[in-house]
Amino acid sequence: MTRAAYAAAAQPGDPGGSPADPADSTADPVGRTDPAAPGDRAARRRRRKALAAMEAETGLVHRTWWTPYLFLAPGLVMVALFSLWPFVNTVILSLTDAQILRGGTFVGFDNYTRAFADPDFWVATGNSVLYLVVVVPCLVFLPLALAVLVQAKIPGIGFFRSAFYTPVIASAVVVGLMWQWVLRSDGLVNTVFLKLSIVSEPVPFLTDSTMLLVSAMIVTVWKGLGYYMVFYLAALGNVPASLHEAAALDGAGPVRRFLSITVPQVKPMMLLVGTLSAISALRVFTEIYILGGESGGPGGGARTLPFLIRQVGLGFSGETGYASAISILLFLLTLAFSLLGRRLSRGDEG
Repeated sequence: MTRAAYAAAAQPGDPGGSPADPADSTADPVGRTDPAAPGDRAARRRRRKALAAMEAETGLVHRTWWTPYLFLAPGLVMVALFSLWPFVNTVILSLTDAQILRGGTFVGFDNYTRAFADPDFWVATGNSVLYLVVVVPCLVFLPLALAVLVQAKIPGIGFFRSAFYTPVIASAVVVGLMWQWVLRSDGLVNTVFLKLSIVSEPVPFLTDSTMLLVSAMIVTVWKGLGYYMVFYLAALGNVPASLHEAAALDGAGPVRRFLSITVPQVKPMMLLVGTLSAISALRVFTEIYILGGESGGPGGGARTLPFLIRQVGLGFSGETGYASAISILLFLLTLAFSLLGRRLSRGDEG
């Protein structure tokens, strides 16, 4: 049967149609119940007849409305179990005084009030925001400059691309231990500085809270350069070469072409990199833990919010409720920066 025949079968006035059928008032081709007028029932009957003819011709069986959800069900179950429920449970715990070894009672917003009055919370928040303010601009502009350099098609450039990307695939623990060896008092950097008489005593990279935070920022930037470089290489590949050629004919130098052509063309990618790096900066933990130890530096002065959550919530006396409240505050802070990045992206698209 041709498509024209199917269409004719579904048109009003089908000689084989019947004006009424008791079964027609309870179901249509997609399984919905809808008591309708006799004319509507007759139209639905003609559509079912055309559908049956199509199924007989093509071998395709009509499915009900819930069939696609069967394919989505495994993914939805995984998301519900490992993302949605843990988040809901964290919100519930943040309203209790639960501890590791015992359940808690409802205390309302006392944990949040305690956090706002806790000096350690504000120190950790300040360190996290400072980390974001310093690291994000570095991870937005330095990988772009690196991508421009390795974009050139010259012999051996693939080796440099692979070398710059190698820290990305390395374990964060291995990278932290390597930098700990480099930055400790008798490490490589201090040994070179002392031999060259640049300093008279070892620089306290790991024993001073401020220097420890700066050292962790250096590790984060070093490990993220290659990752975001790949983002920019993809964006630079979409920049028309004719724009650079026209600018070069007008006398624009490399720096001018970079600022006037490259940067505007990759600005959406810059906003994406800024958003992703901001989220990562607010979640930093491994660098501080490896370089500064379990205390987070001298007196815990280099602790970030994830570090504080781990410190408060673990142990036999761990305060799960209070740690959950800090987690929710960290989530809200991350959400605020994510929405800011989204707003900037929309403004750029507009």
